[in-house]
Formats: sequence, structure tokens, C-alpha cells
Amino acid sequence: MSQVNVHKETAQAPVPSSGQSPYLLLFIILVIAAVATWLIPAGKFDFVTRDGIKFAVRDSLHAVPQTGVFPLEIFMAIAKGMVKSSSIIFLILFTGGVLAVVEATGSIATALNSLSRSTRLSDTRIVLIFAVIFALLGTTGVVVNAVVAFVPIGLLVARSMGLPPILGASLVYLTCAAGFNVAILNPGTTGLTQHLAQLPLFSGMLLRSLTFLMFIITAVVYLIWSVRRARKQGHLRPDLTATNEPVEAVTGRHKLILGTTALALILFIAGTIQFHWGTDEMSAMFILLSIVVGLIGHMSGSEIANTFLSGCSKLVKGAFIVGMASSISLVLQQGNVLDPIVGFLSDLLAPIPPSIAAVGMFVSAAVMHFGISSGSGESALLIPIFSPLGDNLGLTRQVMVQTVLLGEGIVNCMSPTSGVLMAVLATANVPFGKWLRFVAPVIAVWFVICVVMLLIGVAIKWGPF
Repeated sequence: MSQVNVHKETAQAPVPSSGQSPYLLLFIILVIAAVATWLIPAGKFDFVTRDGIKFAVRDSLHAVPQTGVFPLEIFMAIAKGMVKSSSIIFLILFTGGVLAVVEATGSIATALNSLSRSTRLSDTRIVLIFAVIFALLGTTGVVVNAVVAFVPIGLLVARSMGLPPILGASLVYLTCAAGFNVAILNPGTTGLTQHLAQLPLFSGMLLRSLTFLMFIITAVVYLIWSVRRARKQGHLRPDLTATNEPVEAVTGRHKLILGTTALALILFIAGTIQFHWGTDEMSAMFILLSIVVGLIGHMSGSEIANTFLSGCSKLVKGAFIVGMASSISLVLQQGNVLDPIVGFLSDLLAPIPPSIAAVGMFVSAAVMHFGISSGSGESALLIPIFSPLGDNLGLTRQVMVQTVLLGEGIVNCMSPTSGVLMAVLATANVPFGKWLRFVAPVIAVWFVICVVMLLIGVAIKWGPF
């Protein structure tokens, strides 16, 4: 059973908190929202239903009786928000569970450790291999907070290549962020945001995949250029042929576990396209995958269950924040002031072309992410406002969703309030200012890509609606 437990400590490395708790910030916003229900004149839009989806009717806002929210109802709204978001909350928890089981088998870490000791791969090939692995792990949501656990492997690779630690951290974190920031198949970001906007799960994959490719190409080109610049500055690759350090071999069992995990994701993609699978099917797949992977890894039934639950516990904080954020929109809806807020914003943005409005929503989501470091929490807060706002401005729901996702994503690599980023930099012993200067060119190019892709989305009326 040594294979099962060898990487458990690394996989569960804690992520230190940074700054104010997002729960405190969201609770303050919740209280402000409750006060607003007594101050903002109540009103409602008329809605029309097309194909089972409710759309706000432009210029239909009308006054309704004031229904202010009382203090006790604030706390009731928190409970109701948790219940309303239960399907997404459990999906996020199960994501942590299946990841913990896969990590407990040692398959991912063993494969990366084996790669780190290779003397046959060029600098460019190692960058490409890390980029492919971690971009896929990031865009599928397999590795999010747990990316911190893999940073030591990146540092080991950098040391074996004679490169500075900042490049070792970037091999793992920057490439993972390139995938996570677009999140083609991440249930905790794209899945949640589309669910809140009533869009089919993981719809609009083509344009999102193109955005992902441009993000990862940018990161790869920059990392290859940075490695070559380091070589010119005298960082030469040492000779590792004389080392006697043992390296655990990648076994057939490890390959089978990784292949099974990849096959499950491919099958789910096919299911979403062919059979319109949603959050319930994905949750069921994660449970089944945990059992299959655990059995292949020679884990007992109790070990599978305990490891799965331990993985779930690691994401409780992030999962529950979805319900906390949902309670804010519930309070605004209960007080009938959400629609007047949307109406005010609509009137403010009405003279602006839809393309400029989309970019403005993207920038506002990015700015807000500095305060609310949880992407899922920010989505749960913004989507109830952005959905009818987008309806009124002539933006499709898919474009509106992407403004939020890209706004959150563009900030992840440079926000001092991100516990994950701070943990990565602490592990690599890289000062925040030095990291910011290093990553600034990538962020700038990503920003341009985001704006261009949003403008394309507006121009083609990116859908399905």
C-alpha cells in the first residue's frame, strides 16, 4: 500500500490565507444589500420565456410594493442560498474528492518526478510538456488550489536545468493558470457560471477553446524566451548523469490510472454534447471515477472513502462561498430591488455600443476579483445582475458569462489577495514584486486576447443564446 500514501502529504499541502476572508466581505455586502431593500424603490421587469429560459424584457421595469428585508431574514437567506446552490456546491466538493483519490495513487506526481530527472529532453520540450500537462489540468479544474503541491516539482526541474526558481514556479503555476483562466471544462467556474445563467453546461466550447489555445501559446512562447534569456545570462544546465538519486518509475498502473481519468473526461464531453449532461451527471461520474481509480491503485474501500471525503473537505471553504454569494442575490430579489439596480445600470450603459459594454463588464469583473478572490463566489454574486443587464444591452448570455470568467481569470496571476498565488511564491521564495514584473508581459497579452475574443463573441452573437 506504499504507492497509495506516498504523495498524500504533498497533495494536501495547505494554502495559506491572504488578506480579508471573502466570507467577511460577502457578509458585509449581504448586510448592505438588506439595507438597500429599504432605500431603493422596489420594481420588477417583465420576463418572457423562450425554450425554458427567462429573459428580461427591455424597458419593462415597473414599480411594486416595497418589501424590505428584516435582520433575521438575512441569516435565513444564507441558508436558502446554500440550498439553492446545493447541486453546484456538491459538484465542487466531489471535484476535490476525485482529485484526492487520483493524487493518493501517486500517478501524477510520479510521472512529473520522472520527467524532472530526464537528461534527454531539451529546454523547449520540457516547457512544452509542462505546459500541456498543467494547462489541461487547469482548464478541466483537476488542479486548482492543489497546484501548490506541484510547485516543488517545478522547482526541482528548474534546479536540474540550472534555471532560477521563478522559472520553476512558472513551469507549473503559469501554465496551469493559462488553462484555469479560460476553464473549458471546469465545473467550479465555467460550469457554475453557465448554470447560473441558465446556459447548457460547457456550451460555447469552440470559441472558448480558441481562447485557451492563445492563452497557452502566449505562456509557452514567453517561458521559452525566458529560459533562453536565462541561458544567455549564464544559467547553464548541470550534468546529472553522475547522480545516484533514485527516481520512482512510472508503472503500468500509473499509466492506467491517468488514462482512465482522461477517458472519463472525454466521455463526459461527449455526454454533454450528445445527451446534454449537467451537474448531476458530472457529480455521479466523479464518484464512479474515484472508485475505479482507487481500485486500480490497490486502495481498500475504506481508503477510497476516507481519501475522497478528505479531498471534499479541502474545498468546503470554496464550495460554501457559492451559497454565501447566492444569498446576496436572494436578498435583493426578495426586496424587489435587483431589477431596479439592473435598470439603472442598463440606462447608464444604453448609449454605449454592446461591444464596449461587454469590455466594461469584463474590466469590472476583473477589478472586483481583487476583493473577492473566489471565482465561484464572484460568479454567484455577479451573474444574477449581469444576466438581465446583458439581456437589456443586447448581449448574449454566453458573452456575458465570458466577461465574468475572463475578468476573474486575468487577475489570478497578479492578485495579492490570492491565497494560491501567495502560497506558490512563498514555496518558491520569490518576492511578489519580482513576480509581478516577470508576469506583466503575459498578463498584458492575455488582456488583449480577452478583449478581442469578447468583441468577436459580440459580433457573432455567440450562443446558443
